Amino acid sequence: QVQLVESGGGLVQPGGSLRLSCAASGTISSSIYSMSWYRQAPGKQRELVATITAGDNTNYADSVKGRFTISRDNVKNTVYLQMNSLKPEDTAVYYCFTRGFWGQGTQVTVSS
Repeated sequence: QVQLVESGGGLVQPGGSLRLSCAASGTISSSIYSMSWYRQAPGKQRELVATITAGDNTNYADSVKGRFTISRDNVKNTVYLQMNSLKPEDTAVYYCFTRGFWGQGTQVTVSS
């Protein structure tokens, strides 16, 4: 069993930054498996935002390339999503995902 707990969401103005965290616990270590961030905006399908593999390779959706950075701290079993130059279209609930397990999500709202 795996537990994923996201944090760090909130309200930010366009152009601002936020850092999301996803703490993993249970029978999995974030250092072993790929970890991903997804997001779901109202009325839209959940979409993949970024992935970091066990070998620390990273992939990003085209819409966030150059603005978002995914990273991990293997000691803390935590994955991060640094989000810069935020846009209103980044508004969504952001979810952490690994090996079939989802976190509860954290709301990010970009608005002036």
